[in-house]
Formats: sequence, C-alpha cells, structure tokens
Amino acid sequence: MANRTVKDANSIHGTNPQYLVEKIIRTRIYESKYWKEECFGLTAELVVDKAMELKFVGGVFGGNIKPTPFLCLTLKMLQIQPEKDIIVEFIKNEDFKYVRLLGAMYMRLTGTSVDCYKYLEPLYNDYRKIKSQNRNGEFELMHVDEFIDELLHAERMCDIILPRLQKRQVLEEAELLDTRISALEEDLDEVETSEEEDDEEEKPERVQTPEPHRRSYRDMDRPRRSPSPRYRRSRSPRRRSRSPKRRSPSPRRDRDRDRDRHRKSKSKSPRRHRSRSRDRRHRSKSPGHHRSHRHRSHSKSPESRSKKSHKRSRREKE
Repeated sequence: MANRTVKDANSIHGTNPQYLVEKIIRTRIYESKYWKEECFGLTAELVVDKAMELKFVGGVFGGNIKPTPFLCLTLKMLQIQPEKDIIVEFIKNEDFKYVRLLGAMYMRLTGTSVDCYKYLEPLYNDYRKIKSQNRNGEFELMHVDEFIDELLHAERMCDIILPRLQKRQVLEEAELLDTRISALEEDLDEVETSEEEDDEEEKPERVQTPEPHRRSYRDMDRPRRSPSPRYRRSRSPRRRSRSPKRRSPSPRRDRDRDRDRHRKSKSKSPRRHRSRSRDRRHRSKSPGHHRSHRHRSHSKSPESRSKKSHKRSRREKE
C-alpha cells in the first residue's frame, strides 16, 4: 500500500508516473532503508523539509545498486504527484540549491516541452557548486548550470531515462516560445560598447598630436653636439668669398673669363673656326668687293689701260 500511486494522480506521458523509473531501480528504492524510514507517509508539504536536508545528488551506486536520497525523494514526488505551483516554488527557491534541483528533476520528468524550457532555462544563470555521487560511490564537483544542461540535452540523468523533448527551434517556429536571450549576450554587448567608447576617446587624442611636434620631441631626445672647428674653418671663408663675387664683380676678372672661354671654344671646336674662315673668304668674294675692285680699275690712268691692251694683242698673236 505504501508503494502505490495516489488515486487522484494523473497519468504522465500515457503511463503511471512511477513507471518513469525503471523497474529494477524502483524495486531497489522500495527495499532501501531511506525509503522505509524517511519517505514513509510524506506529503507535498513535508517533502520540502526532507529536500532541505539533501547534501548531494546522484542515482544509484555500489555493487548492490543502492539508491541515493535524491533519487528516493524523486520517486516519492512521482508517487504523491504534487501540484504544479509547488514545483515552480521549488525551482524558484534560491536559498537551497538541492531543493531547486529536485524541483527541476521532477519538472523534466513530468512537464511538457514548453514548461521545461520555460522554467529550466533561467537556471543557466546559477553557477553554484554542487556534489554528485557516481556509480562507484565517489563524489564529484559539478555546478547547477551543468546539471540543468544535462537535464535538457542528455538522454539519462541520475540513472533515469528522461522523456524526449521537442527541439527549441520547432517551438519557436510554432510561436510557442520566445527566442532565448542569454545573459552572456548582454555582457558582450556591454563590452563592445565600452570598447567602442574607448576607441572614440583615443582617436581625437591621436589627431590632436601633429607630426612636427613628434619630430621635435624625438630631436630633444638626441644629444646635441657642438660643431667641429674644421667644419667652421672650411665653411666660413667660402661663404665670405662667394658673397663679394656676386655683389661686386670686377671688370678684369670678366675679361679674363671671356678670354679663357674663347680659347677653350677654339680648342674644342676647330670646325667652327674653319667655318668662320670660310665666311671671311666668302665675304671677300662678295659682289660688293667686286664693285670696289671695278671702281678702283676705273680710277686708273689711260696709259695703264693701253699697256694692258698691248699685252693682250701680243698674247693673241703668239
């Protein structure tokens, strides 16, 4: 009689709620000491007190397959089938983490897909540490968000086969669930906005510092060296000698330069010299020159003309 389900209990997933636990494990729970001493005659109100005393989570352990208190209380809740509001209060309890995990386990076994995503996903933000007992009886360290993630994605948890869940994407397309907004996305947005603000603050500072200022700063770092005496001696007389030449050139030096240039041009370009001599010869043979020669011949005396004509006649006779 103590192991039967309540008369008014509703069937879950088409079967008796206690049948969600496998028969072998269920019989082990019925035979355990914790079930007989602590779970006998419990109601929905008294289960809370027993859940507050939990120290770890787990399924069965050891060679004799002994059940943990967490698994015994899970089966007891399936037997008495408390109301949904009580389970929601279990999940929202922030003071006792094992009470929260017990309510999440029961919601995952009995609730619909929409209820599981709706009430279990907010527990991703709970990062508290918990102890879990493995099959060898050893304790391992876990976190609340890891336990919730395994409830939503694993096929077996605490040695109980979990009912199948519809994918969240299908429920979102059917408009049964809103898109999930992770707390990490808000933190990432804040980090990105802070980085953009820092970049904007750094940009005007870079623009305000011009390049000549940087050069002067680098020049200040270099040690200043005094100029050497050789540098002064070699530079000063040249400047002094160049300045008077440009301001007051002497006529003698100009003449000497012209002569030197004329000589160099003669030595380098003999063709030009030849062309000049040819021009002079051509000028001597020009018609003006012949005219002057004729004019000179006309100005001669008649005696010289007769002599020339006499000589011409002799040459013709010969």
